[in-house]
Amino acid sequence: MTVKTMQTEAVQNLLLKAAGLDKADGNPRLKQIMHRFLSDIYQMIEDLDITPEEFWKGACYINELGSNNESVLIAPGLGFDHYLDIRADAKDKLEGLDGGTPRTIEGPLYVEGAPLSVGEAKMVDGKTPGQGMLLHGKVVDEEGNPIAGAVVDIWHADSKGGYSYFDPSQSAFNLRRRIETDENGNYTARSIVPSGYGCPPGGSTIKVLEGLGRHGNRPAHIHYFVSKASYKHLTTQINLSGDKYTYDDFAFATKDELVIDARPIADKTLIKENGFEDNYFDVEFNICLVKTDKSAAQDMHPRERASQ
Repeated sequence: MTVKTMQTEAVQNLLLKAAGLDKADGNPRLKQIMHRFLSDIYQMIEDLDITPEEFWKGACYINELGSNNESVLIAPGLGFDHYLDIRADAKDKLEGLDGGTPRTIEGPLYVEGAPLSVGEAKMVDGKTPGQGMLLHGKVVDEEGNPIAGAVVDIWHADSKGGYSYFDPSQSAFNLRRRIETDENGNYTARSIVPSGYGCPPGGSTIKVLEGLGRHGNRPAHIHYFVSKASYKHLTTQINLSGDKYTYDDFAFATKDELVIDARPIADKTLIKENGFEDNYFDVEFNICLVKTDKSAAQDMHPRERASQ
């Protein structure tokens, strides 16, 4: 039988001191969070009768997770990113900011400062093999009016599931571009069809997922930030239909409204008009932004991100 110690004076005093609540110095918010965090961990140890062996195995795992730089990978895998989105959606609804294109997770592989162009961009560097893809759409408001000058920030993997910057074999900002919509709200990108990816074999994340009886795979997807002054910033991504993992994404990012068909194009006139040398896939993703005068809602949330 598990011994009960949580409500003893000794443990309650320990929690106060460990969280610095008996000191005047320090950050009050950090103290509040740490006290709750420690209290919940202590309580879990008591409720589940966690052994010293299990505790120290977990502590060593945290060391391993940090050395592998996988904390931002296991976070979506355990649903934290999706949970934060659920909370953000609920807050938006309370503030009258719901609607428009659905948000979904950012993921860990964004890089700041991609090249910016107006109307259209070529995303692929010419050295990266893959099936051609024309990615295009229109950015509109909730009444369907086109939004000119919106910045559509797009990034995705190559045909092997690798992302530039994190994959040193790719050139800088390969498959990463920012496109300012034209006077009709349109954006167009010439790229290649991305592949999904899996968590690193033998890594910290897949070790936990496999222990839970889960896989660590993502479907083929394309990430978006979309922003314009006076509109709510949008973080989203689309999944290409037909992928094995479209509705079984380990990161819980799939939403029905964000599953998009990739339509094969073999018409020689269209191939030539759109700057391809052979058959390509046409992917159309139209975006609806929500108007707001709240400045905080117009910016993407602060977070440590990679920069080139």
